[in-house]
Amino acid sequence: MPPRIVTADDINRVLRYDTLIDALAEAFRADMAASDKIAHFIPQPSGRDAKVLLMSAWTTSGERFIGHKLINVFPDNASSAKPAVQGSYVLMSGGTGETLAVMDGAALTAWRTAAASALAARYLAREDAAHLVMIGAGALAPHLVRAHRTVRPIKRVTLWNRTRSHAVSTAFALSAAGIEPMIADHLEEAVREGDIVSCATLSPTPLVRGTWLKKGAHLDLVGAYSVKTREADDKAVQRARVYVDSRATAPKGSGDIAIPLKQKVMTLKDIQGDLFELCRGKAKGRKRKDEITLFKSTGLAIEDLAAAMLVWNGLGR
Repeated sequence: MPPRIVTADDINRVLRYDTLIDALAEAFRADMAASDKIAHFIPQPSGRDAKVLLMSAWTTSGERFIGHKLINVFPDNASSAKPAVQGSYVLMSGGTGETLAVMDGAALTAWRTAAASALAARYLAREDAAHLVMIGAGALAPHLVRAHRTVRPIKRVTLWNRTRSHAVSTAFALSAAGIEPMIADHLEEAVREGDIVSCATLSPTPLVRGTWLKKGAHLDLVGAYSVKTREADDKAVQRARVYVDSRATAPKGSGDIAIPLKQKVMTLKDIQGDLFELCRGKAKGRKRKDEITLFKSTGLAIEDLAAAMLVWNGLGR
């Protein structure tokens, strides 16, 4: 049989945040393997390089699957009203190697990225966190808002974006889903009030200042797609207990961790844990209500595979 083509609509129909978050938690506890992420940077006329990623993972027990994701990140796509993330995901049989499905890579990435941040928030955000500040209004922002609302009692959502009209568009889309966000004109004021501050941008320089974070805040950093870009400054790293999705990849995959390490603002010992350790009970999450926590997501191939398997099993064949 030819591979099944799985569209973004198919993915949006099948996936739910609660089940995907649970599936990711299980993936971090399970026997899955992944190759090193292959990344290439392609110069663009604007000076903001595009990034090409190849990410592969496979199961080593239970249902046998292999997955490959080819993703392109084009920072300048916003100027043409196109998502920055484009690509495809190929799900294959781990028993025969045959291709089972070709999935919309951008949609799958958005879902699993938001779910990974929400999984981290389960361990790191205060249980009474009620105010979410969303920095960035791209395709990922609505997913992050809805995912965080799945794990914490979010009653208030504030959106900030450099281009206000984009924040308005995202707010309108969320309103249609029953979420009524406020639009912030001043980033500092918004961050100072946030219980959870989620940042999903392609900013080359820090947007979030550590001095703005209130006691008990949780900072979720999703953007900063290269070691030369970052979304939070040194003070944020210094004030927070720092966690990452993977100790193996975060120090070399994002400027939010790589730059403070290089400048000796922090050391590898300052990373309190990663998602593998949190999900397996080998690292402790939040210890006190007043402490600041920081989670840096770089995106992992096992997250993609766990999401693709959930989609495949939910399609009904």
